[in-house]
Amino acid sequence: MARPGSCPLYDTGHDFHAVYEAHVGFVWRSLRRLGAPESSLNDAVQDVFLVVHRRLPDFAPHAKLTTWLFRICLNTAKDYRRRAHARREVLDEGPLDAMADPREDAVLALERHEDLRLFEASLQKLDLDQRAVFMLFEIEKLTGEEIAEALEIPLGTVYSRLRLARKAFSRIVVQQAALRDSVARAGGR
Repeated sequence: MARPGSCPLYDTGHDFHAVYEAHVGFVWRSLRRLGAPESSLNDAVQDVFLVVHRRLPDFAPHAKLTTWLFRICLNTAKDYRRRAHARREVLDEGPLDAMADPREDAVLALERHEDLRLFEASLQKLDLDQRAVFMLFEIEKLTGEEIAEALEIPLGTVYSRLRLARKAFSRIVVQQAALRDSVARAGGR
């Protein structure tokens, strides 16, 4: 029987497979948004889970699993970005392809696809430290305290980076949207 407030997963012997099944989507999204090259994304996910497999027995049950996983993702994404530069690979800065709902009409599907492209392009232009805080707070819905723990930074730094990231993201979205609109107008002539 699990102790009150503890995670039964860890009381039963650190079940790696359960951790993988429950969090592979989170890891993939995190790596993608942290700028791991598209061509290496599956390898990066595998590398994260190799670290998880090796270090899971040492995981502190009082900590939040997603913050621990995100820290591993952040380090892995940094490694892949560094290696891509060393191997003279060009990082794929392209956005995720949207999965269209077959019930939607073509115009709505195109608008959603374009919005996703705008979001991804804008997110990729953020400084990596700001992007990490922005993603965890705005997308993954972690608290400031959880982000501070995950990134091992002071809480004040979390909120400072979040403020800067929001400001930069808004500015970038406006710039990207204006660029997209000018290209669309030029193409329509």
